[in-house]
Amino acid sequence: MKLFKILILFTLLSGVKLKAQNSNHTFALGDSTFLLDGKPLQIIAGEIHYTRVPREAWRQRMKMAKAMGLNTIGTYVFWNVHEPQKGVYDFTGNNDIAAFVNDAREEGLWVILRPSPYVCAEWEFGGYPYWLQNEKGLEVRSKEQQYIKEYREYINQVGKQLAPLQVNHGGNILMVQIENEYGSYGNDKEYLDLNRKMFIDAGFDGLLYTCDPEATIKDGHLPGLLAAINGVDNVSKVKRLVKENHNGKGPFFIAEWYPAWFDWWGTKHHTVPAEQYVGRLDSVLAAGISINMYMFHGGTTRGFMNGANYNDKDPFEPQISSYDYDAPLDEAGNPTPKFMAFREVIQKNMPSGEKLPPVPAPKRSINIQAIKLTQSINLLNVLPAPKVNNKPLTFEDLSQDYGFVLYRTVLKGGNNGTLKINGLRDYAIVMLNGKTVGILDRRLKQDSLSLDLPQGSVTVDILVENLGRINFGKYLLQNKKGITGEVTFNKKEVSNWKMYGLPMNNAIKINSNNAVDSSPVLLKGSFTLKEIADTYLDMSKWGKGVVWVNGHNLGRYWRVGPQQTVYVPQEWLKKTNEVVVLELIKPGIKELSGLDKPILDKLQ
Repeated sequence: MKLFKILILFTLLSGVKLKAQNSNHTFALGDSTFLLDGKPLQIIAGEIHYTRVPREAWRQRMKMAKAMGLNTIGTYVFWNVHEPQKGVYDFTGNNDIAAFVNDAREEGLWVILRPSPYVCAEWEFGGYPYWLQNEKGLEVRSKEQQYIKEYREYINQVGKQLAPLQVNHGGNILMVQIENEYGSYGNDKEYLDLNRKMFIDAGFDGLLYTCDPEATIKDGHLPGLLAAINGVDNVSKVKRLVKENHNGKGPFFIAEWYPAWFDWWGTKHHTVPAEQYVGRLDSVLAAGISINMYMFHGGTTRGFMNGANYNDKDPFEPQISSYDYDAPLDEAGNPTPKFMAFREVIQKNMPSGEKLPPVPAPKRSINIQAIKLTQSINLLNVLPAPKVNNKPLTFEDLSQDYGFVLYRTVLKGGNNGTLKINGLRDYAIVMLNGKTVGILDRRLKQDSLSLDLPQGSVTVDILVENLGRINFGKYLLQNKKGITGEVTFNKKEVSNWKMYGLPMNNAIKINSNNAVDSSPVLLKGSFTLKEIADTYLDMSKWGKGVVWVNGHNLGRYWRVGPQQTVYVPQEWLKKTNEVVVLELIKPGIKELSGLDKPILDKLQ
């Protein structure tokens, strides 16, 4: 057994030089381990999502992965990133997944590819593009023909990018996952087999596999493909579950091993000390089992790409922008005590005499004092042309993916009553004649507000924010955003609406300083750096909103916590920098600062 283990790890760390890789390899399933060119290979992988890390920083994260002892990177592929509008594809810039895979090859790392149209991943709509909901009758994760048509067209585009990079074609993609924890959603084996066939037709002709947690692996695996297990690290249980669902054989692969967990707004930051994991990691590696850490490095869910959880038991729970995950490599790409502890375990399980590369120095981070936001304008003063309809239109009706929609109507004043929004998705600022009078929050199951209307005609504005579409569970198909039902005032339906779409794809230009402190406001300022390094904008005194630096949408902030800072990567900074803030509920603040450490654990 000792000799066998040495063989595996020798192959893993020294037998294959990826940088010189120009020839095809074979990658196959042995009875108990993976076989690379006929020799045992133990996969020690960690998940990094290219979309959650600045492209300029991909290689730094990969070098850290090598230093911890990983030989493989796992990543999802995100449909809504690559086909944001129907038939419009984007594989450029930070979305250049082929470049990410090639960078990993050049850094000496294999890749496990997870291009299922559904990814979960605490990602908006579980990775699905919003426009699927505009296809009447379309049903995701099913054999419904419209879905299969869109799915096939998309996966063919992914195949053009990535199929040539499979190991059997001279690349570094070892294997490809079909679907994603499907057993938690259904048990249609014909649908799973259709997935398999479409992947092969798209050019993925190497090793395919499925992954599921223990409770649903029976429903989620496809006979003939390796059934990997998620969330189990007991050696005997891993082997039993894989064998039960793979003709009595291995190899044994933990496709998702969780070193901690993610966070959502209004709940405490999740952390788990390394001491609770090192013994389990040691036993898995010592047994020759392959593993993928979810996450090795979480990074940041920038823009509006966070998802949300919702079920019949728990309230709506949108996830925060930081995807730190209490992972071995923190949000900024620096090693944590967990990193060092895991590295020690991996080193222990290497053949005698083999040494891991040194750990690169941590990135520097800086404090930034008093950034003055000297320009401002109220959001109500920069509205685009509206669309008009008798009833409110959803984001989807407006062909809008993310961001905000402002709904406007006029009521006869001089009375009071209750405004009720049926189907608010998800967060609303209610204004009368341009002044904020209340907030409604889907998380808190709020849908009604008492209003005292002044005399005359009263302009009612309802600014609705999409806080992230549900990414897991049976409500995937009930994911439209905005006002999805009727609006009533004193139980009478309100009609004649104007809808102003505010997707915020780019920061709105601000060339004035005339904002009043009575409604949502956009502010702009600049700051100069003597030293360019990471920083964390301190938003703990602010209310709720979004931050852009040098045109990059860094994500959301919200005083409810636990995240109180917004990470600014050094790769997107320069000597003179521009910052734009959209503040929804505390418009009077005109200054912010940068910290050298994040605040991810403070509730308000």
